[in-house]
Amino acid sequence: MKKSLMFLPFLFLMSCANIDAEKEAYSAENHSFTLSTPTNQKTHVLWNVTLENTYEQENLVMNLNEYGYIPNQKMNLNEEALKQFAKELALDIDTPMINASLSEDGNIIPGRNRVILSEKELVEKVLNLTSDQTKMELPIYVTEPNIKEEDIIGIKEASIGSYTTYFDASVLGRSQNILLSADAIDSIILGPGDRFSFNEIVGERTVERGYQEAMEIVNKEFVMGIGGGICQTSSTLFNAIENAGLEIIERYTHSREIGYVPEGRDATVSWGGPDFKFQNSLPYPVLIIAKVEAGQLTIEVTTQEKNV
Repeated sequence: MKKSLMFLPFLFLMSCANIDAEKEAYSAENHSFTLSTPTNQKTHVLWNVTLENTYEQENLVMNLNEYGYIPNQKMNLNEEALKQFAKELALDIDTPMINASLSEDGNIIPGRNRVILSEKELVEKVLNLTSDQTKMELPIYVTEPNIKEEDIIGIKEASIGSYTTYFDASVLGRSQNILLSADAIDSIILGPGDRFSFNEIVGERTVERGYQEAMEIVNKEFVMGIGGGICQTSSTLFNAIENAGLEIIERYTHSREIGYVPEGRDATVSWGGPDFKFQNSLPYPVLIIAKVEAGQLTIEVTTQEKNV
């Protein structure tokens, strides 16, 4: 009987030992990642990336911690914050193209390249960074002007189209509006493929900009309005442009006949409404010259002699 009693505890101890061994095996099996071999990928505490502006030869340091990077965690940057960063950076980098032009005294004014930062590409490049990267080139695109200084030399040599209309110079408001709008389009140079919008070039007709009240046509009726008379400028321009052989893109006629051009030869314009647009469809640059003198408006399109 005593042998039997001593045997039972022994079995119990063996059973406990087996259970503990199984627990240890289970624990090792389910926590095996703690035994994995460390990777060679560098983990940053503070991750700064140098953004290289190769066009202006300037660099900018970007701290990715400010955009959601947390050390030893899965890469999960804040995309919306990156988009805002790219937008603000583009405001500092983007530069509109300026073609070479002529000053009021006839001197050549050099042009300027168009510089554009691709915001979408910048965000994508940052999101795809690996932890071993600390430098990145900014996706900047540069386009040279399509009108260079050599294209302007002698651009007044040959006339390829012109048109003249007349007005009563004693009507001061109308005369002033024609003068201001003509000055706005004078000396505009269009390269091959360039488009012209009368409303964009002339701008809004307001008292602050010097425009005055004069008669204009609204719904087939003559009424007083700020900027009345500028349609004579746009209509004169239309006829000169068509005579020069440029492509008309958009044109509207008045709701009733007007006296300064033949019927159907007008081009009505209104800020926020009808516009007159055309394109330089010629393979060379052209210059628009607008002159107002003693009740006479003449618009001429010229180019270099070698082009005609």
